[in-house]
Amino acid sequence: MTFIKSFISPIVSVKWLHERLNAENLVVLDGTIAKPFDASHEQILNAKFFDIKQKFSDTSNEFPSTFPSAQQFQKEARVLGINQDSAIVVYDDKGIYSSARVWWLFKAFGFDNVAVLNGGFPEWKKAGFPTENMKPNDVEQGDFVAKLQPQYMKFFDDIVYASQDITHKIIDARSAGRFNCKEPEPREGLRMGTIPNSVNLPYTDLLNNGVLKSKKELAKAFYMVAEQHEPIIFSCGSGITACVLALGAELSGYKNISVYDGSWTEYGTLTTGEMDKPSTWTKNELLAYILMYVSHSDLSESHVEKKYILSRVNKQVYNRVSAQFEKDSDYQSIQNIIEAVKSHDYYRNDFADLFADIKLMAFADGNYDVVEQMIYNQLKKILKDD
Repeated sequence: MTFIKSFISPIVSVKWLHERLNAENLVVLDGTIAKPFDASHEQILNAKFFDIKQKFSDTSNEFPSTFPSAQQFQKEARVLGINQDSAIVVYDDKGIYSSARVWWLFKAFGFDNVAVLNGGFPEWKKAGFPTENMKPNDVEQGDFVAKLQPQYMKFFDDIVYASQDITHKIIDARSAGRFNCKEPEPREGLRMGTIPNSVNLPYTDLLNNGVLKSKKELAKAFYMVAEQHEPIIFSCGSGITACVLALGAELSGYKNISVYDGSWTEYGTLTTGEMDKPSTWTKNELLAYILMYVSHSDLSESHVEKKYILSRVNKQVYNRVSAQFEKDSDYQSIQNIIEAVKSHDYYRNDFADLFADIKLMAFADGNYDVVEQMIYNQLKKILKDD
């Protein structure tokens, strides 16, 4: 009988797995997220269900899929029959999605003999390989030992420090629409926004129909946002798809990588109401604040001006920023704008768009008066000098 010593890559093909299904130490895990036990569900032969949400997360935490303790992870991994000499292949039903989170969790607890099935269950089915109905776990308890590797996971205090002091490249795996605040967050009540000083690389950019792109294409995607020597923290909505970026980065030769466990769900929640800290403002909050500053050049904001601001940011952002703006003096407003701009990567085109918004704001009431011209020139000078 075959014995798998180690994986030469963090991904394996469905063909590779099919040829080794009878390996003595192989453990196949179904890491599909939010999938309850159902005997009618199909799975790969002898797969064990890795329950991210309930068994391998800290369910006492207010945020979803939160990093479990080493004790919890060890206990639940042993229940699945995982041993110290096991070779684990994990898949999910979307191709590569939550399976990358399972892979990363094992690495974070000191276990490297684990790989992700490229293309997941859809690719397995497409190849015509055998499946079975989901069945209860009846394996003998394993001897897996969890050894926490703290460098793999970052938490709220870490991300605040990394963002403010720019110690790491922060790469967000969410869609461009969510990252740029043009699409609402799927989690009810969660504000739109981005972590200051973060850049965007949607995890879907690494995939073709759930299958990872070639190493050359992956390397190009990462080269556009980070150098290989840079320390990187990956983020997303709740810490799931950030692990897809971690998988692609490892395949591309990046070494100093980590995942922000709580991601935007945690950051966006914990920084709500912290408008007194401009370094935590999102670009949309900064935009709203600047536009309010311009609109109040005549000491009041007209209905037309308010309407323009609301055409650029949503009502939640408007209300939150307005409450802060009313507290600040004219001097403090300028200081806030300068500090907030420092917390984001603004490039030439970004500034061009920002100044266009400022001028359109000034023109919103049909009158671009002398005071508004002075405000516009003042902001342009301050921001460019900064």
